[in-house]
Amino acid sequence: MGEARTYREKMLARGLVSFHVAVKETDLHISASRNLEKEAEKWVRKYRQELEEFIVKQPIFQESLKPLDVPATSPDIVKSMAEAAKKAGVGPMAAVAGAIAEYVGKELLKYSDQIIVENGGDIFIRTSKPRIVAVYAGESPLSNKVGLEISPTRNSLGVCTSAGTIGHSLSFGRADAAVVVSKDTALADAVATAIGNKVHYPEDIQNALDYGKSIDGIQGIVIIKDDRIGAWGDIKISSL
Repeated sequence: MGEARTYREKMLARGLVSFHVAVKETDLHISASRNLEKEAEKWVRKYRQELEEFIVKQPIFQESLKPLDVPATSPDIVKSMAEAAKKAGVGPMAAVAGAIAEYVGKELLKYSDQIIVENGGDIFIRTSKPRIVAVYAGESPLSNKVGLEISPTRNSLGVCTSAGTIGHSLSFGRADAAVVVSKDTALADAVATAIGNKVHYPEDIQNALDYGKSIDGIQGIVIIKDDRIGAWGDIKISSL
């Protein structure tokens, strides 16, 4: 069984309607101007089907821990994951949660001018009001004590988190939280995995920050390990 997502009890998108959509392994918490559960489920099934059918033809896409080239005729979500993985230096499935959140989120923008899609700690967001994304960092004393301020914007953002001490996602590091912000949610997800892999001790934070900020398209990074935090980029951190 998957880990109970109790952190969702702390999520509150003021002024929006929140609902839940689950299809197989995909488990989304969505906030919008109205309940779009039926629409969201339709798009989740569409993009999952595209991925599943591609993986049947190319099983290595699911298995590889290194970047892969994919045919130009591949579905857009597959190409997005492959490109993100290439920039981050990881396998393409490191971008899957962020990619699904982004592709479903962009479809839902047809129905609502504000959308927040959370997929296992990876978030696609477009908001017309200031929002704060709390950083959950497991047993760290900094967990849920800091947040990223998201300003109103016409552009969407990805805020993605990788952790080596919590959750079921594959990580070769021991970061309590490696958070990456980018306009490309799939890229934010892949880079969060890449920098999280580099953190085993608090002393590794700076090296991981340096790696992440060298990747084109990354707007900001926050890394938490034990009682230490490091940050870089065009982001605003607030105490909670």
